[in-house]
Amino acid sequence: MAPASEATTGHGDISTGVAAPSGSGDSNASATRITPGNALRPEDIALEVRTGLAKPTEDVAEYALRLGDDALILAQRLGHWISRAPELEEDVALGNIALDQLGHARSFLSYAGGAMSNDDGSARSEDDLAYFRREHEFRSVQLFEQPNGDFAVTIARQFIVSYYQFELYRRLTGSTDATLAAIAAKAVKEVDYHRDHSAQWILRLAGGTDESRTRMIHGLRLMWPYVNELFQEDDLTRRLAEAGAAVAPSSLREDFDRLTGDVLKEAELEVPDVPAAPGGGRHGKHSEHLGYILAEMQVLAREYPGAKW
Repeated sequence: MAPASEATTGHGDISTGVAAPSGSGDSNASATRITPGNALRPEDIALEVRTGLAKPTEDVAEYALRLGDDALILAQRLGHWISRAPELEEDVALGNIALDQLGHARSFLSYAGGAMSNDDGSARSEDDLAYFRREHEFRSVQLFEQPNGDFAVTIARQFIVSYYQFELYRRLTGSTDATLAAIAAKAVKEVDYHRDHSAQWILRLAGGTDESRTRMIHGLRLMWPYVNELFQEDDLTRRLAEAGAAVAPSSLREDFDRLTGDVLKEAELEVPDVPAAPGGGRHGKHSEHLGYILAEMQVLAREYPGAKW
């Protein structure tokens, strides 16, 4: 695994590349290889899964499903801001962050599907997993499905998510599972931007008008109850962490608290003192909001299964 104890400070650069095997020659031979100018694509992972070159264990597939569902549900939430953001540049920024999250979701779900079969025995595709699962089959934590609220509420969620995902992906680049490591190596570069974006908005709203500061405080209080679930362990994460394939969620908490605390201190805001929500998303227990998201996201695929342009 990557050196989990290696502390991060601020928004500095980190090394995230996954070196190709020496003497490989063909940079397209494996979706798990990252070389400059040759970014990992979900299509490459799907091809390797179809041809049997990549096949996750059942545990790794379940872990990839969790991370893919987190990103997928957040992408759906953020996409709603397109044409509704407070300024044109922010329209584009939130849209781009949503696309980044969707790309992460496609990669993780494509890989997870390699250990899951359809009725005809074929591996489940990213679309199969996104569009044809029911609410209790999703494994995202509840923070990601929370309503956008006003702009400050969305920024509060982004602030929590981006600092969590950055620490997660930074460590996951050292996974013993080469595909997980490669997906994380690409994702962490994008999430670093998300982190900076949310921190700048926290400072801007907290230091703006009385109204913007009040809304920022309210947004943080609404979202903070869902922080604890991000760092909860279970048997799956313990097994995979011991094997070096996954990151123990609890190991992220110290850096998360330190780095978010630094930003909140600079903004002269307090870490919200609110009780933790029960959670349960990793095991299919969701808030009332996920069903509405899925209804909107899945309706076309379910109404016209197999339809093509």
